[in-house]
Amino acid sequence: MLSVILSAAVLATAAPVAPPVVDPPAVDAAAVTAVVEEHRERTGLPGAAVAVTRGDTVVQAAGYGHTPDGEPISAHTPMAVASVSKSFTALAVVQLAERGRLRLDDPVRAHLPEFEMADPRAADITVRQLLDQTSGLSDTTHRSFTGPGVRTLREAVAAMRGSTLAADPGTRWEYHNPNSQLAARLVEVVAGLPFDEQLRRGVFAPLGMRDSRTVNTDRDLPPTARGHVRVLGVPVAAPEPPAFGNGSGGVLSTAHDLAAWLIAQNNGGRGPGGASIATPESIAATHTPSGVSDSYALGWSVGVTDSGAPLVEHGGDLFTSTAYQALLPGSGHGIAVTANAAAGAARELGARLVALVEGRQPPSSGDPGPIVDAVLLGLAAGAAGLAVRGVLRARRWAARRPRWTAARLLLLLLPLVLAVTLHRVVGFLYRGRDVAWLQVAYLFPAFVLALLVTAAGGVAVLTARGAALARGTGGRPAAG
Repeated sequence: MLSVILSAAVLATAAPVAPPVVDPPAVDAAAVTAVVEEHRERTGLPGAAVAVTRGDTVVQAAGYGHTPDGEPISAHTPMAVASVSKSFTALAVVQLAERGRLRLDDPVRAHLPEFEMADPRAADITVRQLLDQTSGLSDTTHRSFTGPGVRTLREAVAAMRGSTLAADPGTRWEYHNPNSQLAARLVEVVAGLPFDEQLRRGVFAPLGMRDSRTVNTDRDLPPTARGHVRVLGVPVAAPEPPAFGNGSGGVLSTAHDLAAWLIAQNNGGRGPGGASIATPESIAATHTPSGVSDSYALGWSVGVTDSGAPLVEHGGDLFTSTAYQALLPGSGHGIAVTANAAAGAARELGARLVALVEGRQPPSSGDPGPIVDAVLLGLAAGAAGLAVRGVLRARRWAARRPRWTAARLLLLLLPLVLAVTLHRVVGFLYRGRDVAWLQVAYLFPAFVLALLVTAAGGVAVLTARGAALARGTGGRPAAG
């Protein structure tokens, strides 16, 4: 029954199930391919999988470019969808609600007794609040990246026992990956099946998504789901940093499979073969924002395109690959992109495809990355040169014994201190997000390289000057 799934408040604000379809400009597979290839040529994107649908029709589902191993990407190449996985997790929960196994406004503990935290307010967290990111869980009080490593959904839930909430449940929106991991574990316990199997039975199999599945960590990623980081604008293949992501970012899928997913989302839960994975009301509920955030729904975000048309979307970022999905209810279009490059590559291509189906010019974008990288690497070379000069002249510097010698020597350690604490600094700048040091190196490789070179140079000069002072070279400066 519908009352099992949705509260009266959600029903009152739910978006119309079948919005009127307007006539967009004609878009075919050739037009999609032209946009993708032009974008790849302009940006150097190594590879991408793209699905574009309209109503129950697949306009294009294809792969472009190659994997890090040099294999061509096809419509059936599994790639990481990263945080787009949250939409799948939300649907799995809603499916259980449809079957009367839970209600979205039930306390999580009513169905998952193993969920414990060092905060009595955790007893009030509801299932819905996990999905719309209003549970009060936060990176500031539960460090999922820099805390003890976990390998399963059960362990991810157990890792929360010593953590607290950053806000009362239902009072503040904050994006936090463990919300979806907790929801995925809830699905396992209520359904009595591993999360991957429940997704297969409830979503993948009915929609014919034969090449889709969900995995736990970076170690489970196949070669096709790995990607690149950029240095000087050049994509460099790199392993994905260690992290647990099932429920929040573990789904692997293909262009062919994501096309079926988009069709079901735009057609009230009914896939291209006629199979239904949810009721129209449930699909509408997952696209309806919470009153706390005004834009984040159940695994989806709601907004408008650059032309002002309604937009339901979600992006995803791993550290070597990215993903993006978009629904345009007004025209009935759906767009999904997975890209094997970091730094928002999929979202940028997705924005150009949204512009294509809306018949407008794609957003202009100039990538300052290569210029910034070149400046940073130039500074690194300069720092290395100054360090060599400082080491060679250490005896002369010691002979002069400048005032405030100790203070000047300690200043040379500042780059090292920054290098060691860099992840904390970045986390602070990102409003308390939990960031591991290795992840910063993936996000800003040129900056980290420049900082490490500067830190090493500072230590080298400090060591040379300290040794020279210890030797007591007196007032006799060294030659050169």
